[in-house]
Amino acid sequence: MQNTSQQYDSVVAICRELYSKKMKDYGSAWRILRLPSLTDQIFIKAQRIRSLQENEIRKVDEGERSEFIGIINYSIMALIQLEKGVVVQPDLEAEEAIDLYDQHISETKQLMMNKNHDYGEAWRDMRISSLTDLILQKLLRVKQIEDNKGKTIVSEGIDANYQDMINYAIFALIHMGEAAV
Repeated sequence: MQNTSQQYDSVVAICRELYSKKMKDYGSAWRILRLPSLTDQIFIKAQRIRSLQENEIRKVDEGERSEFIGIINYSIMALIQLEKGVVVQPDLEAEEAIDLYDQHISETKQLMMNKNHDYGEAWRDMRISSLTDLILQKLLRVKQIEDNKGKTIVSEGIDANYQDMINYAIFALIHMGEAAV
């Protein structure tokens, strides 16, 4: 599992760097997005990944990697929105936004490590297409919870679903990195 931790951190470093650069370019304009808007952005990225996996012809020169990175970063933004609430004007400086990113990715990594221990790294035997399908399933669950105004009877909350999506996307990127070697 030590290798998993290092691979996880390598993927997160790439995602965090992009998040940081976009904070410099755009500021925290994303803070005005309501959770369903973030969920829809993630859904669009996951649908595009599935489409890329199923179709031979690509008309836009961006692959699955950038979409998985987008899923990770938008999911972190959603976790921040859950914690801080939606605002009408951007209110985070880059340093605070990055600190929040680090906090949420740290909690998400710990969840992964705990589940990895219990499941014996079963994800390593999964296909990237299966990880994509699981992300889409989590998105449909989140949409249903949002439609239920956040209420669940026996299910985990929205935050756990976003964390799972982050971890599935990181697993996919780890697989893609191993395939490139």
